[in-house]
Amino acid sequence: MSEQTIALVTGANKGIGYEIAAGLGALGWRVGVGARDRERRESAVEKLRAAGVDAFGVPLDVTDDASVAEAARLVEDTAGRLDVLVNNAGITGAVPQLPTSVDPATVRTVVETNVIGVIRVTNAMLPLLRRSPAPRIVNMSSGVGSLTRQTTPGSDTGPIAVAYSPSKTFLNAVTVQYAKELGDTDILVNAACPGYCATDLNGFRGTRTPEQGAAVAIRLATLPDGGPTGAFFDDEGEVPW
Repeated sequence: MSEQTIALVTGANKGIGYEIAAGLGALGWRVGVGARDRERRESAVEKLRAAGVDAFGVPLDVTDDASVAEAARLVEDTAGRLDVLVNNAGITGAVPQLPTSVDPATVRTVVETNVIGVIRVTNAMLPLLRRSPAPRIVNMSSGVGSLTRQTTPGSDTGPIAVAYSPSKTFLNAVTVQYAKELGDTDILVNAACPGYCATDLNGFRGTRTPEQGAAVAIRLATLPDGGPTGAFFDDEGEVPW
């Protein structure tokens, strides 16, 4: 098995996912770039390698069982284990997302990627994570998934989005359940809020850079043994559920 720390970042061909891969690679880690699109994946790997990152491509569609299973086999063949999994791949879904007019198929599609996709990938990678001396799982959530923030008068949680926002609330709840089940292991599982970053997910309207958004994920990926698990963090600390 490789002596390097091995990470896999889903949705790593662009935006925050790419910057997470770049940041972990800058630590000297070997980083799997998980992405569906072959050209974008290969381009991201090439760019990371040019920057000195030990990157390798991982064809990965988080909504497809066979794709995820093959990705796990590739990581095993390439590195023998996995130390850090960053579940970053996500979608916003079609608009409008007002609860009274949304197409239920939109909600189903968003949950399939943002929640079930995380479960699918995590479960496929768990056998490899269990081989690590310090396994970490980071689920990229959002402040809009915080029910406290959503129900606080005057809190800016963006437009009403009955598919996207609740999908992140669901993801937060899933994170807690994993942390509870894995509480007697060395695996730390946490959710991260990157803040409102300018990415194609929001039409580049965000006020933070993808690199700034990646910082919290990198911090959670490098938590020391005995660090927090089953919690939700942004740059300023814990985010209320």
